[in-house]
Amino acid sequence: MSRPTLADVARQAGVGVATVDRVINGRAPVRPETSQRVLEAAQAIGFRATGLIRARIDQRAGQFKLGFILQRRSAPFYSLLADALTDATRASSAIQGQPVVEFLNELTPQAVAEALLSMGSRVDALAVVAADHPKVRDAIEQLNARGIPVITLLTDLSATHRVSYIGIDNRRAGRTAAWTISRLSKAPGKVAILVGSHRYQCQELCEVSFRSYFRENAPKFQIVDDLISLEDPALAQEATFDLLQRHPDLVGIYVAGGGAEGVISALRDNPATRSIITVCNELTDQTQSALVDGIIDLVISHPRDRLAATAVQAMIDALEGRSSGGSGNEQSAQHLLPFDIHIAENV
Repeated sequence: MSRPTLADVARQAGVGVATVDRVINGRAPVRPETSQRVLEAAQAIGFRATGLIRARIDQRAGQFKLGFILQRRSAPFYSLLADALTDATRASSAIQGQPVVEFLNELTPQAVAEALLSMGSRVDALAVVAADHPKVRDAIEQLNARGIPVITLLTDLSATHRVSYIGIDNRRAGRTAAWTISRLSKAPGKVAILVGSHRYQCQELCEVSFRSYFRENAPKFQIVDDLISLEDPALAQEATFDLLQRHPDLVGIYVAGGGAEGVISALRDNPATRSIITVCNELTDQTQSALVDGIIDLVISHPRDRLAATAVQAMIDALEGRSSGGSGNEQSAQHLLPFDIHIAENV
């Protein structure tokens, strides 16, 4: 009687031969439940390498590489977020986690898609901050087909098989910014909103909600055209200088995306702008200093440590099969976290 082969194990386990090979040789990550099924199949038919399969499973038990693709390292918020994600991965008692963090200087859809596929070959699960685009969605679908779960951080994507979104309720954030400007302004006037790109779902939702609040509750305010910063502080600074020249009667600015440092620089250079009520995102050294100096009035911030811990747990759940994992229902999986609000008196 011939010895059982890889094909026999694969047939018994209901998986492909390539999957059995991956379990035996550790060439790529395999879900724990799949590895266990392969082991049980090998035992049932008396496969000669059953001991090796068991050793591989024991070797990998609880050891996962968690990948995080963030935006520019030069942005203070992303450096702080990277630290929080690294700490959360290492602190998790559920796994022996190894964090892999990559910053993107180029934010084009092609660059993001390439980074996703590249990191997907080196980690067990992946989290990404990215603008929504067909190329990015396609990369996530490819990773899903390879068994690599992907979650979205801060801003969601319309990829069918992303596992979950983790961030704040951006509708409430946009309306909170509008409430602040309308209540703190001495009189109705012109208000501007600055976004990095409308392809960021979070920023698009913030803008829509910001506008809807004024339309419903403060119709005497006039919202001027959007400004686009491409998440670049230098472009944000230039756009703010131009805004102040064109609208000297401006009463409010909402920075719904990145580039707040540039807006702060532009406002700091012009003392006459101290009457402009300004709201921006994320508490960093720069935004905290601007709050204290009266340059900006309110910061809406992600709770970084809680966001990081929630992200790591979502990735663990996906790896252990406790998420919807490829059922097509992933878009309903959202973890909306309460945002922090900072003013000069509580920083």
